[in-house]
Amino acid sequence: MIHGIGCDICDVRRIGASLERHGDRFAGKILCDAEMAVWRARSARWPERGVRYLATRFSAKEAFSKAIGLGLRMPMTWRACEITNLAGGRPAIVLHGGLKEWFEAQGLAAHVSVSDETDYASTFVVVEKKVTP
Repeated sequence: MIHGIGCDICDVRRIGASLERHGDRFAGKILCDAEMAVWRARSARWPERGVRYLATRFSAKEAFSKAIGLGLRMPMTWRACEITNLAGGRPAIVLHGGLKEWFEAQGLAAHVSVSDETDYASTFVVVEKKVTP
């Protein structure tokens, strides 16, 4: 059964402008430690790719927060929600701390799709309530 659906579109240029104004501090607010490592590696090789990576993570976390119905209220925080890629490249959501505990207690599962183009990153998240027979 569907618990919630979240969709978000993010202007990559806006994320780039925030990075210019606030530097690594902005990325550190949005990204967990594992995501920060990926962002730094991508940014070092090709800065624009790093900006797009940050924009996709920002968009995915926004969409997830909408799908669970909390917005950015506790236990949902930017850094408690990690967007990673499985071995085949498929995006996945990994939760940490109180958000993970809350999510599991609700019996929820999340599915995420992330896409980006030159100027925009978009995400679609479906959260379902696990149904036990």
